[in-house]
Amino acid sequence: MRRRQLLDAAQRSIVRNGLAKTTLATVAHEAGLSQGVAVFYYKSKNGLLVAALEDLYQKYEANWRKAVDEAGDDPKDRLWALIEADFNEDICNAESLSIWFAFWGEQNFTPQYASITQQFDLNRGGAIREICRAFFPDDQAAAAEAVADWIDTLTDGYWQRMHLFPEASPKETALAGTRAFLARILPDHFRTERAG
Repeated sequence: MRRRQLLDAAQRSIVRNGLAKTTLATVAHEAGLSQGVAVFYYKSKNGLLVAALEDLYQKYEANWRKAVDEAGDDPKDRLWALIEADFNEDICNAESLSIWFAFWGEQNFTPQYASITQQFDLNRGGAIREICRAFFPDDQAAAAEAVADWIDTLTDGYWQRMHLFPEASPKETALAGTRAFLARILPDHFRTERAG
């Protein structure tokens, strides 16, 4: 329970203070606990922030995996479920986007952040590629890989727009834009508009 309190407080502190100014003291204050409790569980600011990033990714991955699992066997439904999960309000909101971009901005300076990001991105990228392979014959594996990469890049781009220009970039625009892209790149599967 204390760990959960501290991880949630770390995210609130990052939103309020930024990553650089988040400390064990600011997190303890957000959690309503003593700094000693934070030190007991995480030893250092870096230990706490690494745990907070892992927690963020675990929540993100659980969200898209659940969506894909519930979508059934049709690859079209599975792909769309994975994309919609990216814009789930619990995952993609102003606060969480500020946390994601704070961590991503520090990856070149904190190898542990980059390592965590790489592992979880490999999981999601692999899931997208696996789904996209179902849309192409076996001898067109390169085309499936390219489409998967484009989808991944497109949704990342929409996250960036939503973070930088929130008023001009609602999630409905992101979903409609992604749907339009899929209709062009996979017209046999995504002809009709789907409500987002």
